[in-house]
Amino acid sequence: MSRTALARTYRPRTFAEVATQEHVSETLRAAVQRDRVAHAYLFCGPRGVGKTTLARVLAMALNCASRGADGEPCGVCDSCQKIWAGRTSLDVVEIDAASNRGVDDARDLRERAMYSPSEEDRFKVYIIDEAHMLTREAWNALLKILEEPPPRVIFVFATTEPQKIQQAAPPILSRCQRFDFRRIGTTDLVRRLREVLAAEGIQAADEVLLPIAQKADGGMRDALSLLDQVLSFTEGTPTAGDVRRVLGLVGSELYLELFDVIAERRHADVFRFVARLLEEGYDFTEFYRGLADFIRALLIVKLEGADAAEVRDDLRGVMAARAEQFAAGDLLRMLSQVAELDADGRFRKSGEQRILIELLLLRFAYLERTVTLEEVLAAVAGNGGAPAAPPGNGSGGRAAAEAPPVRRNPVAPPSSAPAAPPLRRSEAPARAEPQPSPAVVTVAVPPAPEPVAVPAQEARVAPPETAPAAAPAPAEPAPAAAAPPAPRPEPEQPPQADGPLDPVQLRRAWKSLMEDGEGMPPGVPFLLKSAAVAAGPGGEVRVTVPPASPVLDRLSTPAARKPLEEALGRRLGRRVSLSFTQGQQDAGGGGGGTGAGRITAESARRDRLRRLTEEEPLLAVAVQEWDLELVD
Repeated sequence: MSRTALARTYRPRTFAEVATQEHVSETLRAAVQRDRVAHAYLFCGPRGVGKTTLARVLAMALNCASRGADGEPCGVCDSCQKIWAGRTSLDVVEIDAASNRGVDDARDLRERAMYSPSEEDRFKVYIIDEAHMLTREAWNALLKILEEPPPRVIFVFATTEPQKIQQAAPPILSRCQRFDFRRIGTTDLVRRLREVLAAEGIQAADEVLLPIAQKADGGMRDALSLLDQVLSFTEGTPTAGDVRRVLGLVGSELYLELFDVIAERRHADVFRFVARLLEEGYDFTEFYRGLADFIRALLIVKLEGADAAEVRDDLRGVMAARAEQFAAGDLLRMLSQVAELDADGRFRKSGEQRILIELLLLRFAYLERTVTLEEVLAAVAGNGGAPAAPPGNGSGGRAAAEAPPVRRNPVAPPSSAPAAPPLRRSEAPARAEPQPSPAVVTVAVPPAPEPVAVPAQEARVAPPETAPAAAPAPAEPAPAAAAPPAPRPEPEQPPQADGPLDPVQLRRAWKSLMEDGEGMPPGVPFLLKSAAVAAGPGGEVRVTVPPASPVLDRLSTPAARKPLEEALGRRLGRRVSLSFTQGQQDAGGGGGGTGAGRITAESARRDRLRRLTEEEPLLAVAVQEWDLELVD
């Protein structure tokens, strides 16, 4: 006893029945209706999304004697039945390019296309499946007939890899109308599966159909084939357990147990969990794929809420609770590690998949939580500049009670050292800013005016009943602050100050100057972004630029440097002078931005952390004490 598979039984017969591909089906239907059909089409897209089906529907519509006024074929006439079923038809020929890929096959196809259709009002349609398998010589043999085809002859090429056609025969693309097919969404797949089950007289819940749709990965044919497989295994209505057993899927409940282990940092339980997977016969490759989908769902729930993720209704509340145990940054790092595990296919090829899975899950369990720069600075400032324990365990990291004791910073400045410079308000808005020490920044103060003698009764007032009846005291000068100095005009240049420049204040002023671009010719701020600045004696600022930098020529004269010196001096409150030097060649790729060597991800991260700690000494203390790591 033979039966027809569901994928063939429920194959669409009209343009309107093709799911998700309305941008293609509606265009082809309108072309048939208005008699504007092209002579060659190229259908591109993943497997099982309707490329060959739409090619057959197009051939049915062109050769249907009972075609509707809207361009839809009837689907029941003899011609439509033959074309839809793929049986022999004089005017519609399907060719598998995987087995007919040579130049001789292409020449044979070209000769057959010269013959007219069987009837005057019909079309000859050639459907070439897996067209990317044709050789370069075969494409060259078809170029002329595709450019000037015989009347009433149409070619339809279907392929899953259009880039190979681009590499083998680029002129083909300009001779065809190209349509890109999309993957079918999970919601559309579930709706179609429900329709098919209703036609079969079977009822099934969404918890049965959703895993099948997710396993199909956007392919309607794969979804119907998987459903056919599940129905063959079960008697009557299938259950979610039947689907998991037949398809080898890992249930969401198992992933929820795993993330309880990760959130509670039960490292030894990771080995027991993997051993359980092995004992129950789960495939590690299937577990790996499901793990990526589960972490992605958790991240969506964390960012957009439980209603935005494609999960079962009965699991939305549980998923929301699990997502609250992790920060979005930590989930993103987990998803990145899962993607890196099989980026080159080594996991599927490995003979030690168990070890790789255990290593991946242990990295999750040992994963330290991410904190923002604002949290670090706020924690440091809340303890008067001394490092404190990181914030609580709101994102699944190490709990505050389990934090290691604070170590004394071996490089912390002594109590007699100058106070730390103030932090930017954008980084720590809730913290009072300490004032810079006079030992760090020297400001020129105008001379105090001469003391003015005032009567004693104006300078002091004795308390009532206790003031002695004595002669008035001799006049004493009032404090200098009591008499404000006379106003003076704003100088054109910043006042000159003695003493060295503060390096932290200099770097901040230079960064502000690079952002504003004040006093610099066009293009110079971009060239100076990689420069390093250092304080020299007597208000000198030394700027080190990369080798062969155009800045050395553009700012070589004092007149060219003067606007830049004035702008920097206004930010520092003193007169400065600039000197430019050329850095050394650095083959290591790191080191401060003055080298011209190869830049790596590690060197870029190291330079970024160096710049942050130079601008914020408190952050440098926190990095030393907490052993923090900078992540993107």
